[in-house]
Amino acid sequence: MSAAGSGTAAAESGAAPRGGRYRLFAVLGGLYLAQAIPSYLFVAALPPIMRELGVSRTAIGSMSILLLPLVIKFLWAPWIDRIRPFARAHRAGWVFITQSLTILAILALIAVGPTQVGAIVAIGFVASVLISTQDIATDGYAAKYLPEADRPIGNAIQGGSVAFGVVIGGTLGLVLYHHVGWTGMLVTIAAVSLLPLVAAAMMREDDPVAGQAVGRPSIRAFLKRPEARQILWIALIYRASEGLVKAMEGAYLVDAGIPLDQIGYLSGLSATTAGLAGSALAAWMVKRHGLSVVLALLGGMRTLCFLLFTAHALGVVVGAWPLFGAAGFQTLIRYMEIVALYSLFMSVATSEQPGTDFTILSCAQLLVYLAGSMLAGRLADALGYGWLFAIATAISAIAVIATVRMIARFGREPRPPSPSVV
Repeated sequence: MSAAGSGTAAAESGAAPRGGRYRLFAVLGGLYLAQAIPSYLFVAALPPIMRELGVSRTAIGSMSILLLPLVIKFLWAPWIDRIRPFARAHRAGWVFITQSLTILAILALIAVGPTQVGAIVAIGFVASVLISTQDIATDGYAAKYLPEADRPIGNAIQGGSVAFGVVIGGTLGLVLYHHVGWTGMLVTIAAVSLLPLVAAAMMREDDPVAGQAVGRPSIRAFLKRPEARQILWIALIYRASEGLVKAMEGAYLVDAGIPLDQIGYLSGLSATTAGLAGSALAAWMVKRHGLSVVLALLGGMRTLCFLLFTAHALGVVVGAWPLFGAAGFQTLIRYMEIVALYSLFMSVATSEQPGTDFTILSCAQLLVYLAGSMLAGRLADALGYGWLFAIATAISAIAVIATVRMIARFGREPRPPSPSVV
C-alpha cells in the first residue's frame, strides 16, 4: 500500500496523523482563519472605505472580479496535490508560501492608497489567487486527515474561523481605519495575518516521499469515479436557488421600507451568530442523524424561508418581523448546510488527490450560487419580487428531493474508494 493509501487508512480508522485529534482541530482553525482575514479585508473593509472617499459605485463594483479565482481554482488544484514545494512540507509548504505573499500584497496597498481602484483591484486579484491556492491546500489537508466521524466538526471549525475572519478582516479593519488611518490599518492586519502561520508549522503530513509511486492527480481522475460524479450533481443543484434570493434580499428589504441601519445590524448580527452557533449545531446534527437527513431538513427549512419571502412580496404576509425572521434564519441555514455539504464532499475525496476532489465540488456549488446571483436582478426587474422568490422556492424544493434521492442511491453515506496498491 502506498503512503497516500496509508493516509486514507488512517482517516478511516479515526486517527489523525501524528499529532492527535485536538491538535488537528487547532491546526485547521488557524489555517482557515489565515485565509479568512485577508479575504474579508478586501471584500468587507475596502469597499466602504473607498466609497467614503468618493470612489464611484461602478468602480467599486469592478472588485467583484476578485471572486473569479474562487470559482476557477479547480483548474490548478491538481498541481497543488501533485507538487511538493519543500522536501518535508507538502501542503504546509503551500500555506507558508501563499500566506507570506498575501501579507506582502496587503503591505503593497500602503503605497497605493484607497482611491487607486485599478491598483487595488490588481493587488487584490493577486491576493485572491494566492488565497484560493492556499484554500486548495487547506481543504486537501482537512479532507485527507479528518476521520469520517470528525468531518462535521472540522467543517464547523471552518465556519467559525470564517466568522472570526469577518470580524478581524472586515469589522476590525474598518475600526482601525477610522482610528489609525490607511497605513496603520494595513500594517496591523498584516501583522495579525502572521499569527495563523503558527498553524502551518504544526501541520503533520504523511504524504509519499519523492520518487514513490502514486496516482497522478487530475480532474479526469475525479470524473472517472461514478460516486464523485453523483456528488458533483448534488453540488450543482442543492444551492441553485440561494443566489436568486440572497442577491436580492438587501434590495427587497430596502424596497419594503426597512431602514439601512436595521438592515446592517441584521446582517452583521446574523452572520456572526450563524457562523458560530450554526456551524456547531450542524456538526452535532450530522454526527447524530447523518448527512441525508440533515441536508433534507435544512433544505426544507430553506424552502420555507423562501416561501415566506414570496408570501410577503405578494402581500399575503405583512410587517417587518416576518422578513427579519426569514432573513436571519436563512443565514443560519446557509452556514449549517455548508457544514453538511462539505462533509459530503470530503466523503468522496481520495487520499491521492484530496485537494482536487474537494475543490471541484466546492467550486461547482459556488459557480451555481453566483450564476443565480447574476440572474436575480434581471428576473426581479422582469417579473417582480414575488415571482422571483416563488421560482427560488420551487427550485429549492426540487433540489432537496433530488439530493435525498441521489444520496439514497448509495445505500449508505458515500465513501472514497479503497486506496490503491502499488
